[in-house]
Amino acid sequence: MHDSKKDAIFAEPLTQVSDFVFDQKVVEVFPDMINRSVPGYQSILHGIGQLTRRFAQPNSKVYDLGCSLGAATLAMRQNLTQVPDVQIIAADNSTAMVERCRMHLEGYRSDIPAEVICVDIRELPIANASVVTMNFTMQFIPQDERQNLLQRIYAGLKPGGVLLLSEKFKSESTEMNQVLVDLHHEFKRANGYSELEISQKRAAIENVMRVDSLATHQQRLHDVGFAAVQVWFQCYNFAAILAVK
Repeated sequence: MHDSKKDAIFAEPLTQVSDFVFDQKVVEVFPDMINRSVPGYQSILHGIGQLTRRFAQPNSKVYDLGCSLGAATLAMRQNLTQVPDVQIIAADNSTAMVERCRMHLEGYRSDIPAEVICVDIRELPIANASVVTMNFTMQFIPQDERQNLLQRIYAGLKPGGVLLLSEKFKSESTEMNQVLVDLHHEFKRANGYSELEISQKRAAIENVMRVDSLATHQQRLHDVGFAAVQVWFQCYNFAAILAVK
């Protein structure tokens, strides 16, 4: 995935900042954008691979919901070589993302079948799953629909199956939340983003990305029935959770 161009989508002043969409323009710069915007992103991908290797079951399906360009799909696929009869289903509702994801998967030889589907993940049937990954996807689902989606994932998981959930979150303390937000903005500045880019990106994404507190995420997971819920990675206001059925 080294064909990514530098993200300069918000580098020039915009007369009107539209809501963020995962279109062709974003596809072209997405790997650069996410690595410069999400602290610990590569560590999270590595961990998704490790956890997939640990929890994937023979004769099961592994899902990447909101797969974007397939970074998590590839991390999982590379760690499934010792698991017999496993199939990957990657899904995203952006046609541009799905097309590029298919290209990326075709670029890596593998005996493990992987299907990339363009679909709203709220309508995707989930069954016989041992691992389900949602890598910074839930935050784009309307908040009143998140519980229902989690219930469908839980119902589709085999006993001992896992959900790997990565999310940007907000602190329940206003003061602490500001500390985390400031640290994140410093991270973006250190990666070459200007004040204009940071503020315009924030304006574009605030209507489409609604973040919850970690406690809210954890409570939802417990409410739908997950037996164990553990934060396994956190950097600033970004965290990854392991939930075991």
